Amino acid sequence: MKRRVSRSICLAIILVSLLSAGGVFAQEKPVNLESKIIQDFDDPEAQPWFVMGSKFSTAEFPKVAYVNSWPISIYGYNPKDKDKLKTLGVAMLFDRKEYNWVDIVPGKKTGSGDSVKYEPMELPLPGRVAMLDMWIWSGNFNYYIEAFIRDYKGIVHTIYMGDLNHVGWKNFRINIPSNIPQSKKYLPKLEGLKLVKFRIWTRPTEVAAIPAGAEEPAHKKAIYFYFDQLKVLTDTYEDMYDGDALTSPELIEQTWSSGK
Repeated sequence: MKRRVSRSICLAIILVSLLSAGGVFAQEKPVNLESKIIQDFDDPEAQPWFVMGSKFSTAEFPKVAYVNSWPISIYGYNPKDKDKLKTLGVAMLFDRKEYNWVDIVPGKKTGSGDSVKYEPMELPLPGRVAMLDMWIWSGNFNYYIEAFIRDYKGIVHTIYMGDLNHVGWKNFRINIPSNIPQSKKYLPKLEGLKLVKFRIWTRPTEVAAIPAGAEEPAHKKAIYFYFDQLKVLTDTYEDMYDGDALTSPELIEQTWSSGK
């Protein structure tokens, strides 16, 4: 009799545990993780970037250019359309060792030649971003890089990406902190992030220029970094409901922006 009672109690406990576990699993939110390229830097006119340096930057520095090169780890040694592949290059040079910095800013370009102007243009990041991913080439300088991300409330978050004391190409991948809001209670719930810029910091214990003779031209003293394949790993899943089309930003803009 005691065995039957004990067995019944055990079965009841197991059943309750299974039902509880089922309830927990049923509450898990679906996700649809996708890797999306934000910029590949292959089209300089469509994807212009510009640079700004701190006060000890040498005259005419920093500079930006697009170079016909690529990470072999991504494309291999002889990729298709290799003449079209480009990376974003940044040249920096400073007059003294310090905590100097260079900002690498996405923007739009107007004019040409001496009258060219750049205006910052923050890059929208699709979905709910889990990771930011980029390839960076370095010449083994003990600098470091940060990403500046703006949330929908207008707050800019600075995220440390890593040290740049490596040789050649290296993949940098960082998690987006969970305390950065990417949604709200009300419809439409999704509130995407925007990439404001990247910032490279020097350290006062590292060189501010390549050691060279005083008569050498500036480009032989400059320090170079290259960037390619800016991507995000992001959750693009959105709940479907009756009337979800009414939250479309395009529909809201078209219907309500006229002020009538």
